[in-house]
Amino acid sequence: MATILDTLKKGTEYLEKYEVEDARLNMEHLIAHVLKIDRMQLYLDFDRPIPETALESLRQLTKLRSKGEPLQHILGCVEFCDLEFKSDPRALVPRPETEEMVSLLLSHDWPKKLSLLDIGCGSGVIGLSLVHYLGDRIERAVLSDISSEALALAAENAESLGLTDRVELVESDLLENITGHFDLIAANLPYIPSAEETSLSREVQRDPGQALYGGEVGTEIINRFLSDSIEHTDPGSVVAIEYGIGQHEDLRVLAEDLGYFPAEIKADLSGIERFLFAVKSA
Repeated sequence: MATILDTLKKGTEYLEKYEVEDARLNMEHLIAHVLKIDRMQLYLDFDRPIPETALESLRQLTKLRSKGEPLQHILGCVEFCDLEFKSDPRALVPRPETEEMVSLLLSHDWPKKLSLLDIGCGSGVIGLSLVHYLGDRIERAVLSDISSEALALAAENAESLGLTDRVELVESDLLENITGHFDLIAANLPYIPSAEETSLSREVQRDPGQALYGGEVGTEIINRFLSDSIEHTDPGSVVAIEYGIGQHEDLRVLAEDLGYFPAEIKADLSGIERFLFAVKSA
């Protein structure tokens, strides 16, 4: 009977053949998922035999991964800001850069009470993480998306985190159906130019196209969002946006032209200019 170590080695070689990044880490997650144990437990049980029924299930999942199915979809979950979220094809798989934006927002000096709007919320990772960690300081939290399927996933994640009663879910094309003003509007909107579709990884291409492509230039949806957001902010309100490589200067200029000053550009941990933090002028 094959052991965990044998299976890990063979599975890693198989995924490497199909050019899966971090093949060994992927196999560790798949084996732990099938065996229903913590991934780190694998290193304590390398000689543990894997039953044939579990091996058969593992083979099927490994084949899916080799064909580009995102690991998060196979596992059905993703860790984001030390919280577990359900993940499936209804919404974008959260990226590490988005976690960085949330960390920056959590470190901001917010008022004792604030209202939050997460536009294009997808699975809800930004808004729900902020509500979870800021707690009672959030007096109103609205999560919005144009996709009813994404909103359904966000609702499931809100329930699993015990936050259902703390958030409002609104189906809306950007701010079309949004009412009120907010101290913070956070957004991870589509920003990939439509011409770049074929250059994306197999995994990213499994995400909903509606969550990826922002138009011919890439920033058309973000531009519209920034223009509309001015009607839902007060002096001192913050708009935080994640965007693509090389898009920072045009977005900064637009934000300042609209009345956001300062409009600060922040880099991710790789040094890439990735986030716009714009404050509504008085």
